[in-house]
Amino acid sequence: MKRLTILTSVLLIMALLTACAGSPAAPAPAPTAADTASEPTADTSSQPAEAPAANAQEVLIGYTASNTGKYNVESDRQVNGFNLWMKQVNDAGGLTLPDGTVLTFAGKSYDDESNTDRVQELYTRLATEDGANFLISPYSSGLTSASSVIAEQYEKVMVTTGAASDDTYMQGYTGVYQAYTPASKYLTGAVDMLKADAPDVKKLAIVHENDKFSTGVADSVKAYAEGLGYEIVLFEGYDSATTDFAPFINKIQQAAPDAILGGGHFQDGSTFARQLAEKQIDVPWVALLVAPPEPTFAELGDAAVGVIGPSQWEPQAKFTAEAAAADGLAWAGPTGEEFIKAYMDAYGDEPSYHAAGGYIAGMVLAEAIKNAGSLDDAAVKQAMDQLDLMTFYGHLKFEPGADAHGLQIGHDMVFVQWQKDADGNLVKEVVWPAAGRTADPITRE
Repeated sequence: MKRLTILTSVLLIMALLTACAGSPAAPAPAPTAADTASEPTADTSSQPAEAPAANAQEVLIGYTASNTGKYNVESDRQVNGFNLWMKQVNDAGGLTLPDGTVLTFAGKSYDDESNTDRVQELYTRLATEDGANFLISPYSSGLTSASSVIAEQYEKVMVTTGAASDDTYMQGYTGVYQAYTPASKYLTGAVDMLKADAPDVKKLAIVHENDKFSTGVADSVKAYAEGLGYEIVLFEGYDSATTDFAPFINKIQQAAPDAILGGGHFQDGSTFARQLAEKQIDVPWVALLVAPPEPTFAELGDAAVGVIGPSQWEPQAKFTAEAAAADGLAWAGPTGEEFIKAYMDAYGDEPSYHAAGGYIAGMVLAEAIKNAGSLDDAAVKQAMDQLDLMTFYGHLKFEPGADAHGLQIGHDMVFVQWQKDADGNLVKEVVWPAAGRTADPITRE
């Protein structure tokens, strides 16, 4: 009897402890096919808190980045822009398709080390092992050319950004789309500016990096300038690893041009500009690729003054919904001011056009997915072919024809020049086209 009483007490205590811990939940009902199709996402503003989206899907976007190597500066900014776009979309609850499916986005990337040999291996991994739904290109035309082969092989839509070479879009690819103004038009605006603002300029020296992008730009601007009657007194290429430009600067002095055009990427362009200033080369006009639009170009100090550079986009650019309506184009936000503020809040510095290009790559892809109402590759390709819209980055439209499919045909370059303001501070001014000018161009001292 005593044992029974003790046992009864123990059972009573265990029951009380179980009650305090909470009763086990009732078994969940068996899932339906709709329930198992995808995982629910966070609630949106149009949904009550207790009713998450019943049909949601995560979209994986694959890309490589030059976390190391010569393209590190430009690539980092490009990735920053893309990540900002992705975070904003996801924080807003995702992208809702007409059928009610809510898409959220995730990125998968690898370090390509600024090395073409790694790109095809890594993009193959992204398309196969990682199962990326869509692709974004690496930075630079050379790396993008290598990745485009893989995108086409696995029938993946890829938006290219940080890649201006025309040649990639002459290969018969069906799913590769260019966000940048093509290389063939990269420096022609500088010649137009000289013709309008410096009619005494007659002789040009073109000194460029020997890579796919820079060589394409140099060949195109040479042909364009010669067609306008300019004399090309020097046309030289230099190795991508060049750090001593003395041999080329000596040739420039001997050729005595009125203007220097060319350059390549950030590291070589910055070094070239600095050494031109150190050797006091008396050429009044210098326009270089890639490096001048970067905010960090100002670290050259007086060597930056007067240097001009083509830019895919600048913070001063004013593309608006009203401008889009006036041109009969669709508009897709955010505004330039909103993008700049969000980027500065996230990263602490002003966005360059490389950052804007990364953001736009994600945004354009999302617009096409939304218009297609599907993740189906063929439907998204058709939507990309039909895209014709304005963003804070400018007009975007892709060539739909087979001969140059995916080539950017809507976007135009702007040209910036480093000048000093009234207080002696280095500032970037837009000097071309004339309609968007924030200051008249100046000659180098």
